[in-house]
Amino acid sequence: MNSQEYIEVAVRITPFSEENAEIVTAEISELPFESFSSEDPYLKCYIQKELYDQQALKVVLSGLDGMDFKTEYSAVLVPPVNWNAVWESQFTPIVVDGKCTIKASFHEGLKRTRYNITIDPKMAFGTGHHQTTFMMCRALLQNEEAVRGKVVMDMGCGTAILAILAAKMKASRVYGVDIDAVAAISAYDNARKNRVGKVMETYCGDASLLQRNSYDVLLANINRNILLQDIPTYALSLRKDGLLFVSGFYMEDMPMIIGMAQNSGLEYAGHDSVDNWCCIKFIKKTR
Repeated sequence: MNSQEYIEVAVRITPFSEENAEIVTAEISELPFESFSSEDPYLKCYIQKELYDQQALKVVLSGLDGMDFKTEYSAVLVPPVNWNAVWESQFTPIVVDGKCTIKASFHEGLKRTRYNITIDPKMAFGTGHHQTTFMMCRALLQNEEAVRGKVVMDMGCGTAILAILAAKMKASRVYGVDIDAVAAISAYDNARKNRVGKVMETYCGDASLLQRNSYDVLLANINRNILLQDIPTYALSLRKDGLLFVSGFYMEDMPMIIGMAQNSGLEYAGHDSVDNWCCIKFIKKTR
């Protein structure tokens, strides 16, 4: 974001949880909001003043009727802010297991690790700070042989940290897909910033795009409800002995995720957890 006027929409979620906030975020992302932040009990959403459409917001939120939580919102005009400067002040480099460094272009003089990723979020999700992104990076690093020379898909790629890491790990071809256009553009730019554009393609869309190809490794760091909906599609797109890594949900959601994966022909192969967030590995043993 640059220095211009924005509307802050504060959505009160009752009862509040990060999962409920992610569900609301997914719905509101249909509108041209540029960033989101959650802090119990609110999800705060930012949109350029001239793009704000109160009626459209009401229609989108009405689509959540029937969920096991309620929403109400307020909107206020916020003064001009240099959001890039704010982001720069808050983003610190991340090192995953001493092997992968995730930093911004303005971070200089850092000790290099085996894999080094430079990103510019442009308000897209994914800087490596969230527990789920961290665990997904760690999962890739623990499965280097399964990535090298293989075809990898990063669903809900955001800034494309995972896709870029897979490309740097010598995957033969990498795809990144995100339903948010800002994220897809950010992923495209970050791929070139990290010099992996020749092996990586990014698209704006959803799981329906998976039918274009088949994959050896599929990464999906999204949310529980989307995963439960799309895991059968993921399974169909995986090659024999292909791996699926999923995150974006809590430990208590594991039985549902594992059950859906097993019903889709996948075998549980282990999991990781940080602060009650979970990451699960599955393998496809059948065609």
